[in-house]
Order: sequence, then structure tokens, then C-alpha cells
Amino acid sequence: MAGASRIDMHQHLLPPEFVSALERHGMGAWAPAGWSAEGALAMMDAHEIAAGVLSLSTPGPCLGDESESRLLTRQINQRLAELVKGRPDRFGMFASVPLPDIDGSLEAIRHAYDDLSTDGVVLLASHQGTYLGAPAYEPVMAELDRRAAVVFIHPTHLPGPPAPGVHPVLADFLLDTTRAAISLVLNGIPKRYPNLKIILSHAGGFLPFAAYRVANLANVIDKDLSYSEVLDGLSTFYFDTALSSSPSALPSLLQFARPGHIVFGSDSPYCDDKTIAFFADGLDRYEDLDPEGHAAINRRNAEILLPRLTAR
Repeated sequence: MAGASRIDMHQHLLPPEFVSALERHGMGAWAPAGWSAEGALAMMDAHEIAAGVLSLSTPGPCLGDESESRLLTRQINQRLAELVKGRPDRFGMFASVPLPDIDGSLEAIRHAYDDLSTDGVVLLASHQGTYLGAPAYEPVMAELDRRAAVVFIHPTHLPGPPAPGVHPVLADFLLDTTRAAISLVLNGIPKRYPNLKIILSHAGGFLPFAAYRVANLANVIDKDLSYSEVLDGLSTFYFDTALSSSPSALPSLLQFARPGHIVFGSDSPYCDDKTIAFFADGLDRYEDLDPEGHAAINRRNAEILLPRLTAR
């Protein structure tokens, strides 16, 4: 691991409790086979990743009734905390919450911060067709703001059938993240809760490319929404580079994101080594970034968000 420098803010785990729950609910195909902490460390060593912040991917912990979802959330978060405790130099954690269960989510946040010393929280972009800016989720956003939380937003399946022949990961996931970001801004979440530090997966979906369109048309649709207010809200987000550090995506992301608001992401183990290498190498080869810019995206911006990982 000589020279390892990256901090991976978009890395997933598949603990046995989650895999068993997926299989119980007929969703086993959603879990890449054979995940282990040892395998994650080997992947990190191969791609010069000094530390990885682990989170649960879609479909999240809400696979059954409320009681089952709360129990699974607790088991996953405790498993995450054990991994971090065993290798604090290599792993961080974004705790899961059982949204749309508000009371269960508030308890999960309390447990994660007060008992498990979590680094942040992962939220799915939508739940049963309701996006994160909805008034129903206000208590969760208020509590996360009180905790000055780093919030990692990950997409899930759109509220509707997929397009025949087009797998959801090809386009739907990008739209889900974009919808969540717009929902948060149009409902004033970043403005009301300025302590939140929200990271959008996969370079924010379509957001950097479409931000000025969104700001202009939001003002046309609703005159109470000013162009500058919407654009400023959209620019408060952080963005990871998972599956996105390409010659076509990086210019848009770098043009839109605020300085210090881009972090490295691998999307392992849902991406294989070849795909991770393709996008990591694309970032390394990008000539419009100077050495300071590369260092900021690969590591320094993440250290500012999560100081515990500094100097690992």
C-alpha cells in the first residue's frame, strides 16, 4: 500500500445480516457475492485507497415490516461500528436509517452518534416515491442538522417501472439522485439546515449539467423561487466521483461544484476492479487539474469533512 493516498467516500459493505434479509425477501440478486472486510482492504490496496467510508447501498434496511427494518438497521450499524473499531485507520462508516419510519430513523441516528461514534449517515434519495425534501422528513433533517452531520445520499430505484431493456443503474439512478437534490433545494432544506454537509453520489447524477436549467425553470414555474436562491442551494452540495471521473463528466462537475466540494468514490463492490481503475485513472490523468486539485479530490476534501481520517 505504499503511496496510498485516496479516501474513498463511496464504498459499500454487504454484511451477512443484510445479505440474509435480501435473500429472505427474494432480492438476493441485488447483492454482489463474496464481500468481506479482507476483500475490501485488498481492493483498497490495489487502487491506492488509504481509507474507505462504508455504507449500505440500495435497497437499504427497509425490507420488511417496521420492527424488522429497525432491527436490521441496528444490526448493520453495529456491524459497521465493529469494522471501524477493528481498523480505524482503514474504515469509516455512514450509518443507515430505516426511512420512511421517522421515529425509527431518529432512534437510529441517536444510536449511531451517541453509542457508535458514526462518521455520518447514508440516506436513500427516495422512499416509496417520496423524495428527501418532503415535509414528512423534516424531523430527520432537523436532527441531522443538530448533529452537523455528513449525509451521503445514494440513489435507489425510481418510483415506477423501469424502461424495458434499460437497466436502472444506467440512467434511473442518476435521475433519482438529481430529483433528491432538487427536492431538497426547492423545499429549502440546505437554507434552513446549514450545518448539513450533503454528498451526492455519482457526481450528483445529472445535476451539474442541468443546474442552470433547473434554476431558470424553477423560477418560471414558481415566482417565489428566485433563480439565484435555487442555484445557490444546488451549489451547496458535495459530489463524489464514483463512476463519474470521465472526460465528459469531469468538466461539468468541476465547473459547477464549489471549491473543496468534490471527493473520491469507487462504488466498490458494485463496480469491479476494471471499472474502478478506469475512473480512478481518468481522474489521475485529467490535465485540467493541477497537483493541488488532484490531492484535494483524492484526499484533502474528505479529510476536511471527516477529520478523524486525517493523516491515515
